[in-house]
Order: sequence, then C-alpha cells, then structure tokens
Amino acid sequence: MSIIHAILLGILQGLTEFLPVSSSGHLAIAQHFLPGFEQPGVLFDVLLHVGTILAVLIAFRREVWQLARAPFARDEEARVGRRILFLLVVGSIPTAIIGLAFKDFFVSMFERITVVAAMLLVTGALLIWANWMQRRDGRKAERLTLWDALLTGVAQGCAVMPGISRSGATIAALLLRGVDGETAARFSFLLALPAVGGAALLSLKDLPPGSFDALPAYLAGMAAAFVTGLLAIRWLLGVVRRRRLAGFALYCWLVGGALLCML
Repeated sequence: MSIIHAILLGILQGLTEFLPVSSSGHLAIAQHFLPGFEQPGVLFDVLLHVGTILAVLIAFRREVWQLARAPFARDEEARVGRRILFLLVVGSIPTAIIGLAFKDFFVSMFERITVVAAMLLVTGALLIWANWMQRRDGRKAERLTLWDALLTGVAQGCAVMPGISRSGATIAALLLRGVDGETAARFSFLLALPAVGGAALLSLKDLPPGSFDALPAYLAGMAAAFVTGLLAIRWLLGVVRRRRLAGFALYCWLVGGALLCML
C-alpha cells in the first residue's frame, strides 16, 4: 500500500468513524466499486483504530481524566465520574455480546451491497427521527440511567452491520431517550473507546507475519485518521448542539438511494 492510499483511507476512517454516516458502509462501498481495491491488512486496521482512539482521548481529555480519577477521589465530580464509568461498562456489555455472537454474520454483509444501501437509508431515517424528537431541555450526564446505557450499548452493537452508523445509532438512541444533544454525543464517543479498543485487540490475534513491512505508510494512515477524527468530533458536537442532524440524514439517503438505483 502506498502512503497516498494509506492517507486517503485514514481520512475516510477518521471522518466516517465519528460522523453519523457509517465507516463500515463506506468501506463496503469502496470494496465493491473501486477497481483493484483490497481491504487493508490487519495491522493497518489496528493502527487506524489507534488513531481514532487517540482522537477521542485528546478531544475528551478532561472527561477521560475525570473518569480515571473517579475511583480514587471523593468529591462531587468524582461521584459523577464513577456513575458515568459504571454506565460505560454497562453499555459495553451488550455491544460485546452482539459483536462476538454475530461477527461472522455481519462480516458476510460486506459482500451484499444492497443490504449496505438499505442500512444507510435506515441510518438516515433514524437521524431524522432523533433530530425531530431532540429536546432543548434534555437530561445531562448526571441524570443518565441504566436503561440509557443498555439501549445505547445495543445500538452500538447493531452498528457492526455495514451501513448502520455507530455514532448515529448511539446518539440517536440517547436523543430518543430524552438526553441532551451534547451529552448524547459525548457519551457516544466515550462508549466508543472500549468498543474500538476491543476490536483492535481482537484483530491482533490475526496479525500475519511480515505485517510491519509497510509500517511507514500505515503510520501515515493512522496520523490521517487521528487528525480527521479530531476534526470530525468537534464538528459533530457543534452539529448536535445546534440540532442539525438532518444534513447527515440527507447524505445517507442520497448515497443509499444512488446505490440501489445503480444495482
């Protein structure tokens, strides 16, 4: 893989991992339509995940620090941090169960581009519904509940299906539960840390020998994923704050509809 190709794939990963348009769906589309396109190797996939994890850690460094100190401190901020930490663990459980139980099924869907197109239409509908139902007086982080975490974890698990956006599904689930838009986005991105990190660790067992030959290109892709991921996070926070998810819904509909017309 050339450095240019690695950077382009890194940009694609960084943008679509956090914007509600489905990174897996875009990868499936690239596999289907680009001549000679080959799915990146396992090491490249792991490094792209590392890039997106670093983007979350930098963008939410204050929240991450609060969560890290929460088990050891006794002030009010630590109390809220312990509750959020507990909810992140709870939300990660259904994600892990769904991902591990249906991994082979979801992977097989990458070959079925009509399914990807249909799921993009579903993502668009979900975003429109959530945008319409979003409340200006939504609940803040300290009022998140066990059910909020469980349903968000289920939404994140279902987003393994190519065409269903992880960030779109999780943010929409929280908005439909009456959670404040910015709180929903922040919890969604923090919940991505164990999910994306776990996927990267599981991928390491499939690492073939000689994977480090193209390391310079892979590192360039990781850097691109980090930079674009950081920009995408900040952009989406502003979009959700201003209740403007409809633009992403329109994009998903246009891409999904175009795919169905071409097939």
